[in-house]
Amino acid sequence: MKRLYVILMVTTLFSCEKYLDKGPLDSLTNEQAFASEENLQLYVNSFYGALPSAQAIYGTSGVLEGYYFIGDVMSDVNAWTQNITYLTGGFTSQNSQGWIWTELRNINYFLANYHKANTTAERKNHFAGIARFFRANFYFEKVKLFGDVPWYGTPHSPTDEALYKPRDSRELVMDSVLADLDFAVQHIVDVKDNSATMITKSAALALKSRICLFEGTFRKYHDELGLVSSANFWLEEAADAANDLIQSGAYSLVNNGNPASDYRSLFTSTTPPSNEIILARVFSDNLRIWHNATDVYANTGAYQTSLTRRFINTYLNVDGTRFTDQPGFNEIEFNEETKNRDFRLSQTIRTPSYRRADGSVEPPYLGQARTGYHILKFSLDDRRYDNLGQSNNAIPLIRYAEVLLNYAEAKAELGSLSDADWNTTVGALRKRAGIASTAMPATLDPYMKANFYPTINSIAVMEIRRERAIELAVEGFRYADLLRWKAGDLLEKSKDGIYVKAMNEPIDLNEDGQTDVMFVATAPSEPLPRVYYYVVDNAVIRLSNGTSGNVVWQANMNRQYPDYKYYMPLPFGELVINDNLVQNDGWDHP
Repeated sequence: MKRLYVILMVTTLFSCEKYLDKGPLDSLTNEQAFASEENLQLYVNSFYGALPSAQAIYGTSGVLEGYYFIGDVMSDVNAWTQNITYLTGGFTSQNSQGWIWTELRNINYFLANYHKANTTAERKNHFAGIARFFRANFYFEKVKLFGDVPWYGTPHSPTDEALYKPRDSRELVMDSVLADLDFAVQHIVDVKDNSATMITKSAALALKSRICLFEGTFRKYHDELGLVSSANFWLEEAADAANDLIQSGAYSLVNNGNPASDYRSLFTSTTPPSNEIILARVFSDNLRIWHNATDVYANTGAYQTSLTRRFINTYLNVDGTRFTDQPGFNEIEFNEETKNRDFRLSQTIRTPSYRRADGSVEPPYLGQARTGYHILKFSLDDRRYDNLGQSNNAIPLIRYAEVLLNYAEAKAELGSLSDADWNTTVGALRKRAGIASTAMPATLDPYMKANFYPTINSIAVMEIRRERAIELAVEGFRYADLLRWKAGDLLEKSKDGIYVKAMNEPIDLNEDGQTDVMFVATAPSEPLPRVYYYVVDNAVIRLSNGTSGNVVWQANMNRQYPDYKYYMPLPFGELVINDNLVQNDGWDHP
């Protein structure tokens, strides 16, 4: 789902012929499995395991290893403590993952048999709609990773030659995905799920807006595909799906008039706020079902990500003006740069105002948050969770805010975004964030153009891209956005951080009168308590002006993102098994 990519809950990789011919892993006969409506419900419940997990695992490619709340490790606005080999070299088809089809076999088996149930056609189609929701999302994730993939709309026997067919065209696969989405929207019963844990018509509309926006913009900006003429069709489908959900009135933004806390409450609540959260992963102490977001983002989180200064600069001032319009903006120190900004900044990273649950101050910890911008969005404030993988806050997978952004972007790309559309979408999000002036700017932001999107000349498109990055920060959308905008070159940018006025000077990051960090050439033999000594070795870590300037993390890494990396390589073993498969251009061949 949402985030950039769905991570399938599968523990063993099988070769193509080994998994497409297997039946569902249960002990029921075909007749039993599809005998009643209750059995249909039990069967579709098995599909939910494919939703993104909120448990973090780690690897080195950065493409598939990050689960939901660390899904943005593969992005231009995050800095990870690990090396991402997909960008720095050494990633080959031997490392590639994601060519797994077990989930699809389970879905197709259901769709081939659900009609046998002893219930009404309406109820049968409801469950079929849920199955097709999951199949649409399954294929969407495959297309994002690999481009063209084989379309399987039915289960196959072990001797079926279709198991070894070549990949089908993007057009065929995505048209089939759209048909699945349309069926889901039409047939899933239109009842709101206040628990935000079940697939509903609203979830299907939201997913349709997400997928159609991706496909429309991908076709528009990847003109090498020769599909530009069909881009507007997909953008119109995205806008229509989002608008249908908006007009339904079923959802709204959480806005209790508390701009300093409303946004973060979406990510720290045990029960998903059902007015905005459409679908979520829910956790429970009683059921002993947890995730480890707080552990990841606590002071000791060994695989923590942090945000870059280049991105932090894009947050507006609270009055609605651009932070980067002031002279010397990049040399403003941390305590000052974080004041009087969009309230989402202080709810996404630790700023001087941050307090733990016991009221104690807690500065950013540069030992893991290497740029100085320490993420707190998904973590809990109670210290007891810091070293435990037992966080119990619900993790949103689909939010109404994303639907608003999908609608705004589709309309802007079509050239039909009205003032009313802006006010309903971006304007409403900025109002929730405490920004005083929410009108669309009258001029194009030169900082955004110079540092992010040099080919964009539309004020609306530029501002929506700014808004999307801020509102959805760390939720796993960023890499997919770069893919569809053909902005992969941004992944080559350096990982810059806070401004350091001078080496060997004490820095108080949370204004409590105590030194939190010092930038030094060598750590002292007798360090002061509570002080983190950030060693500038001028290799991995340097300051942009030598002994002062912005932190540059992983300064020795040469990140490369040539065009062929817009698609992952097919795993080497699959090419050996199926000689009808052709490797994506640019990658190693068997």
